[in-house]
Amino acid sequence: MRHNLLARFALQSLFLAVPAALASAQAELDLSAIWKDPTFQKQFVGTYGINPDIEPRVTPDEVKVLEKIRPLMGNDLPKAEEALRKLMKPDCSAVLDFTLGSIDFQQDKIDDALANYEKAVAKFPSFRRAWRNLGLIHVRKSEFDASIHAFVRMIELGGADGYAFGLLGYAYAAKQDFQAAEAAYRSALLMQPESTEWRLGLTRCVYKQEKFQDAAALLDVLIARYPDNDQFWLLQAHTFLGLKQPLKAAGNLEAVDQLGKSTPDTLQTLGDIYAGENLAGLAEGAYRRSLERDPTQPLARPLRAAELLAARGAVNQARGLLASIDKVHPQMQESERRKLLKLQARLALAQGEGGAEAVAVLEELVKLDPLDGEALLLLGQHYSREGEPDRAIFYYERAESLESFEVNARLRHAQVLVGMSRFADALPLLRRVQEQKPRDDVARYLEQVERMAKARRN
Repeated sequence: MRHNLLARFALQSLFLAVPAALASAQAELDLSAIWKDPTFQKQFVGTYGINPDIEPRVTPDEVKVLEKIRPLMGNDLPKAEEALRKLMKPDCSAVLDFTLGSIDFQQDKIDDALANYEKAVAKFPSFRRAWRNLGLIHVRKSEFDASIHAFVRMIELGGADGYAFGLLGYAYAAKQDFQAAEAAYRSALLMQPESTEWRLGLTRCVYKQEKFQDAAALLDVLIARYPDNDQFWLLQAHTFLGLKQPLKAAGNLEAVDQLGKSTPDTLQTLGDIYAGENLAGLAEGAYRRSLERDPTQPLARPLRAAELLAARGAVNQARGLLASIDKVHPQMQESERRKLLKLQARLALAQGEGGAEAVAVLEELVKLDPLDGEALLLLGQHYSREGEPDRAIFYYERAESLESFEVNARLRHAQVLVGMSRFADALPLLRRVQEQKPRDDVARYLEQVERMAKARRN
């Protein structure tokens, strides 16, 4: 159970550790790269042609208009636009509206292009190329419902290419419809298997559906192509944690560190993974690297890491990390200093080292803050182990007045009384503990003490 909790904590930490650039890479395709792609541009310019089997007819006069402006399209788009507008009639073929829209699009007159393409499909509803370009423009304008409608209509009309399917996937993903987006991206990748954009889009979709095995396999290809891209290594670390393969995730995070791209967050997560796998030395090293990577980071994280190591029984590693924190942060806030000192004292007492020094630290902390329940409990435990029950009870009674420490303090107080054979005195404390926080082990202990108290009375 503890292993699973640590694995989940590491996964949550890694989510926080993924930089904004990676989140963007998952969420957005590089549309500018698509617009600039020579193949895409060639396909787009190629749409000036006419396919008489599936497209609107043009009159002989309109053919002459197209032939007249065609030479201008390659070297002077503004002149081509001006000439075409003068020669077009309101009832002209949808092909001329489409051609004007394409000229506008190439000049980045997006709204004008959109209006002309809409005229084209209004005149000829099965104008497949016009639907395709409407889809492209709506994607570019982040109008995803309209782009989906246009691309689906194009596909219904028998048109399909990698760009259309890929951008359809992009539009579905933007609407959080990841199943539909996955299907579109797979079709796009089938047609354009070398496309990084479609593969990354598909990876995001399967990851969002928790299909971690698929995501890991897709990322294997991306990492092979771009081994220096730390974002792909990080995203695959996500998938390995989702697959409950923490050591594979750790391998990816180590690769990120080798690339010089690790951050305090990724190293902290790496430490959490190692701690969860009981690799205390590696965990301490990762936590130490995190601290060294950014000495100005909030101390809450490295202190939490030291507490985690201590909870796992890695006392030496926890003490080593605390020594590093103390060295890197000679100036701390009072609350942080108190927390560090308490943890150092607790670890020293656990190892039976520096007892007097640790106790002096704890007693000084209690003087500074009489409501420091953790320090009061540590002092009570120390004096109980040292055979000084009265002093232990003194500190436990003080901790009992603090709501968040009351149950633990009363239980330990009762245990001291039982050790002194004061069974009747221990009973009210144990009953109060069981009333506030029922536990099976406490219930059994209470029954035993009741029997001993009854035997003492008899």
